[in-house]
Amino acid sequence: MQHVAAVAIAATLVAVAAGCSPASVKPAAKVRDGELAVPADYRSWPKFLVDVQRPDAKQIRDIYINPIGSGIGPGETFPNGTVSVMDLYKARENPDGSLMKTPDGKLVKGDLLKVFVMGKGAGWGDTVAKPELKNGDWVYGAYKADARTPSGDDIAACRGCHLPVANKDFVHRYDEYFQTRVATGAAKFKGGGEP
Repeated sequence: MQHVAAVAIAATLVAVAAGCSPASVKPAAKVRDGELAVPADYRSWPKFLVDVQRPDAKQIRDIYINPIGSGIGPGETFPNGTVSVMDLYKARENPDGSLMKTPDGKLVKGDLLKVFVMGKGAGWGDTVAKPELKNGDWVYGAYKADARTPSGDDIAACRGCHLPVANKDFVHRYDEYFQTRVATGAAKFKGGGEP
């Protein structure tokens, strides 16, 4: 099933990249939670945010977004075909169990623990088993560090975590993403404009 989801997404992305109008693109098959495969090349995508510090979870997170999603501007919703992948790294610990930090106070990245993916497609949200946990048309997947083996994480927990940010298209750190793009001079939105 993961292969079917990956093929459907890839076909949509190729059609969009080739300049096909949305009317001429066949809709991708509906994907369910746990069926969305992690694209092999995601680390070559634009970075959504990197080195996200999560001392509460003893983690550091790197988040990538595909080119379809990276082109939006502040206040816009992510278009269908958007895929975001998050690498979750274990924060390294000192012998006493405290978290190891760099001289500037940041956590030190250890081993890759898991890879989470979220993708958006027309009608994908209709596949959610519990309608009260619907996050628009987003679906989720959670994998072990190999990005292929399901991690066993409860996807309902992902949905519950993203529900409070419905006003940001269910995407955490939405505002931080745009602030970082402006601060680093990487703010090129649709039409090449600034936010």
